[in-house]
Amino acid sequence: MTRNKDFKRLVRARMKKTGEAYTAARAQITTKPKRKSGSADTADASPRPTAASSTPTNYAKLAGMSDDSVKAKTGCPWDRWVRALDHHGAAEMTHREIAALVNTKYKIDGWWSQTVAVGYERIKGLRARGQRRNGTYEATKSRTFDVPVTSLFDAWANATTRRRWLNGTSVKVRTATPPKSMRLDWTDDGINGRGGIVAVGFTAKGKSKSAVALAHTKLPDRETADRFKQYWSERLDTLSEFFTES
Repeated sequence: MTRNKDFKRLVRARMKKTGEAYTAARAQITTKPKRKSGSADTADASPRPTAASSTPTNYAKLAGMSDDSVKAKTGCPWDRWVRALDHHGAAEMTHREIAALVNTKYKIDGWWSQTVAVGYERIKGLRARGQRRNGTYEATKSRTFDVPVTSLFDAWANATTRRRWLNGTSVKVRTATPPKSMRLDWTDDGINGRGGIVAVGFTAKGKSKSAVALAHTKLPDRETADRFKQYWSERLDTLSEFFTES
């Protein structure tokens, strides 16, 4: 009863102020006013953004590899790798420790465990693009060829063949695991300078297709790394021509 009297009092007060009839005054009081766009009330009434709807960090751009590529090879995109490695405190680990964690805990093979570790370190700001954790730089390159993986491996392992497509550049094989991987010492004094180690991985993509991915490491600065990246791009072009002519 008290609430009803209070309501009628409000209606009569409006009638006196505006000259409206009782019905019109009552309708105005019972109709909720529209909120102005951009008002604090409107903002409070809007759904609050969740982690899923907020703009995500572009992990793929920071890592230097697309989500599709890393997911195809490891089963997870970059955001899941970041969450998983953060859970294990990987930001405080060395590169070797991160790669070992990815390899043993998540059963990712050697080359891709290294790739995940490097991508994570770039995302966390532990190294710049092309830079290693110890401050040196590296040049990376990959290419797919229409030849069996054994033929691709042999083109790197055979010294005579290697000199042909490397245009006489002097390198020395340190270790080799046919037909999966190889490490080379860069011993040439040519335009790019002496020094560095070239880590090479080979992957079969069927009976007559394979891929090579290399990282020329222990380079002193970004300028040298850029020169070697261009150099390896040209050498892989020549290797492609070599296979075409063979």
